[in-house]
Amino acid sequence: MRTNRRGIALIQEFESCRLTAYLCSAGKPTLGWGSTGPDIRLGMTWTQEQADERFAYDLQRFEREVESILTFEPTSNEFSALVSFAYNAGSGVGHNPKKKGLKYSTLLRKFNAGDTAGAANEFLRWNKANGVPLDGLTRRREAERDLFLTSDDNDG
Repeated sequence: MRTNRRGIALIQEFESCRLTAYLCSAGKPTLGWGSTGPDIRLGMTWTQEQADERFAYDLQRFEREVESILTFEPTSNEFSALVSFAYNAGSGVGHNPKKKGLKYSTLLRKFNAGDTAGAANEFLRWNKANGVPLDGLTRRREAERDLFLTSDDNDG
């Protein structure tokens, strides 16, 4: 599956694009459209083209990871909301000794059990960074929940 236009717009709205690396609210070096990882260090800069290329790469990686942990067939909007969530909170796929992210969440467990209403309400619980609720994360989780609950149309 692919993230639809609404999902991409949601991710980009909340990540925004910064061409100089900074520390995000969780204390991780971040660059571009919210890219993190061992290759991102404070002091780095990217062009807009580099940021957009990395966004496309990261988005495809999260799409594959989310798809790999789903056992219940999502709608386009459900999938896009789950990818947005994983893009921000982590998928939990791969080596994850702390067992964090979507893979280990009640949100995923409820969704895979077919409890989409219960899963939708779980988004709202993920509004903290380092244990502190953040207004931006609260707004993002509300937007992800709204997308998740929106009936699909042909907005692709």
